[in-house]
Amino acid sequence: METRYANHPEEIKRYNTDELRNHFLVETIFEPGKVHLTYTHADRMIFGGVTPTDEELTIKLDKELGVSYFLERRELGIINIGGDGSVILNGVEYDMQRRDGLYVGRGTKEVLFRSSNPQDPAKFYINSTPAHHTYPTVKIDINEIKPLEAGEPETLNERKIYQYIHPNVCESCQLQMGLTMLSPGSVWNTMPCHTHERRMEVYLYFDMKPDTRVFHFMGQPNETRHLVMKNEQAVISPSWSIHTGTATSNYTFIWGMCGENITYTDMDHVKMEDLR
Repeated sequence: METRYANHPEEIKRYNTDELRNHFLVETIFEPGKVHLTYTHADRMIFGGVTPTDEELTIKLDKELGVSYFLERRELGIINIGGDGSVILNGVEYDMQRRDGLYVGRGTKEVLFRSSNPQDPAKFYINSTPAHHTYPTVKIDINEIKPLEAGEPETLNERKIYQYIHPNVCESCQLQMGLTMLSPGSVWNTMPCHTHERRMEVYLYFDMKPDTRVFHFMGQPNETRHLVMKNEQAVISPSWSIHTGTATSNYTFIWGMCGENITYTDMDHVKMEDLR
């Protein structure tokens, strides 16, 4: 597990491209037969990918978190963006087809990840945050989610927002998680942009062709920077930063948030004339 430390907004004014990427961009999320995790000190979120092939995989963290098992004091969100698979929680198996989600409550000792076909492995994207209470585990089927429709073709941001871990769907301590799918011809996400000082966020961009690139914008509204990202890469967005992007084609991204509240609409909008 890689560790990323918190950054003051004044610091990134002096970062060059490599420094910006080293602090905020995670280039490898999924690797067959591996678990890749990143621990960010921004609200202590853990995120990453689990890609089982021939054998089941699990997350073994103890010394890093000072606990006896991974979810002793944490909750977990999972969305599968690969082939069919399953997650086994304390002996109970949950089938996880492509884009199915799962909320796992604090205190779950056994968490195993399995692929149905090693040649077309599941790709389990996970977000985990500290938790103060145990809420029930909930399987979330994307076909049962009624998406929010936002944007319009004229502004190149027509999209559907699928809320997975959200008060409308299931209870959680502080974790929120969802998926946004841009329509063909649309390339902008979260524009006009915003910040939410009370929560941080992580984006995973995927469903992109090999030569497609996303230009992800971050930084304070009057001091913006950008990261060039390719398929299945993730970016950390601190609470003080905008998080918006445009790409050379349409794409999908998973957003995960944690912080002071679970109010999805708690954000501070940024006027276009204030962006620099």
